[in-house]
Amino acid sequence: MCSITYGSYGYTLRYKSVERLKPIGKHSLLSASGEISDFQEILRYLDELILYDNMWDDRNSLGPKEVHSYLTRVMYNRRNKFNPLWNSLILGGVKNGQKYLGMVSMIGVNFEDNHVATGFGNHLARPILRDEWHNNLSFEDGVKLLEKCMRVLLYCDTTAVNKLQVWFLIIVHLMVSVTYQNS
Repeated sequence: MCSITYGSYGYTLRYKSVERLKPIGKHSLLSASGEISDFQEILRYLDELILYDNMWDDRNSLGPKEVHSYLTRVMYNRRNKFNPLWNSLILGGVKNGQKYLGMVSMIGVNFEDNHVATGFGNHLARPILRDEWHNNLSFEDGVKLLEKCMRVLLYCDTTAVNKLQVWFLIIVHLMVSVTYQNS
């Protein structure tokens, strides 16, 4: 999963090191586009959910599929109250060797796929991913494909910075975070 690390105030680039990728529990990783304050509210909801789940002390933990379902209900509920959280969310993870990747929009629309994106990425990066992604993609080729998508998005956004936050989900439940600048 990959995200640009800027936060803007309208068209003014205000913050250049905003983390939009956060680990959730033991098995999931959440990414958000949109309002940073609403993303912080969602993270607060998820912290409470994970804490409640851990209090059972039954050696079972919420997986990405369960967290995605919860986020879908939260976003849909807030939409129905005419007080939506202005975010699009991507949730990925691995539990018991099963990979999961899903997306939730600000109105609760959700789906699962092998590749997902939010914002401009839905229009510009998804066609590239549809053409070049396949099940046997090596790690190096996956990183190159991700860089290609992010480069296209960087060229199309006048307020973007070339600093990316990248997380690699590896099936052995190891999450690695890398922040680097792309030239």
